[in-house]
Amino acid sequence: MIAYACTSLVTSCKQIDVFEKNTAIPKYEWRTDFSATGNFLITDTVSPYNIYLVLRHTDAYPYNNIWLNIGLQAPGDSIYKQKVDLKLGDDANGWEGTGMNDIWEVRKLLNGQPRRFKQAGNYYFSISQIMRDDPLPNIMSVGLRIEKKTPW
Repeated sequence: MIAYACTSLVTSCKQIDVFEKNTAIPKYEWRTDFSATGNFLITDTVSPYNIYLVLRHTDAYPYNNIWLNIGLQAPGDSIYKQKVDLKLGDDANGWEGTGMNDIWEVRKLLNGQPRRFKQAGNYYFSISQIMRDDPLPNIMSVGLRIEKKTPW
């Protein structure tokens, strides 16, 4: 019994390769000219990765979705941008994600299935909002999370 507990403890403490960077939105008012940006390093081009958008908003956010322009630039390449419409909730079920009081955080998988990065190196990303409101109210932070997919 003790050996089983020790084995479980050792295997459950395996490090998971994760990158996450979130950018605070000044005054919770996301202007169209403000982009959340960052860099992450990929050294393993064999393993697949899940790519998530992480967004935190208040309960007072006036829409059920958000339109974003998400850019990703591989080492030595030009930036590839994609317009993405993310559902944040609906009238029947409320907000998606996890909430505490009036703050909600949602993680949305951007790549439908795990993706392999073709080359090792430093990748650059940018995230900007492309809604009609400028500034877009009640968005607290936005960022990117990269998780190496584990085989189990």
